[in-house]
Amino acid sequence: MPTLRRATVADASLITQHRHIMFADNNFADEGRFAKMDTAFEPWVRQHLADGTYVGLFLEDEATHQVLAGAGIFFMEFPPHWMHLEPRRAYLLNFYTAPEARGQGYAKQLLKASVDLCREQNVEVVSLHASPFGRPIYEKFGFTRSTEMLLRLNP
Repeated sequence: MPTLRRATVADASLITQHRHIMFADNNFADEGRFAKMDTAFEPWVRQHLADGTYVGLFLEDEATHQVLAGAGIFFMEFPPHWMHLEPRRAYLLNFYTAPEARGQGYAKQLLKASVDLCREQNVEVVSLHASPFGRPIYEKFGFTRSTEMLLRLNP
């Protein structure tokens, strides 16, 4: 049974690697674009790990200390809203499971741990963007689709 642990600043490059593979597995862009993303993301996640606005969670094999799966929570300022008055929301991201560890429920474990942590932090609204692979897991957990729209000004 893997052990749950929080990421440290020293894990920034591993989180960046997981993010890269997660997007590559979904064929969202080409390797050149992912390399640019990695260069921008690693210092961003390092800073947010340090200040506590990003919490990384890992499931790690006890014997080998290999990270089998990871997830992130970004706690962000958000204006008071009719759904919540607390000026903060949580955004779940970077859910990744190593290919050899898939199908064992690790994503569900990380989702539960992430939502539990959000509850502990008194966050009332948790959002995420789901890949086609992840959508059934999130929907079974109680996440619903929203009416959010997106405009890319600089595609």
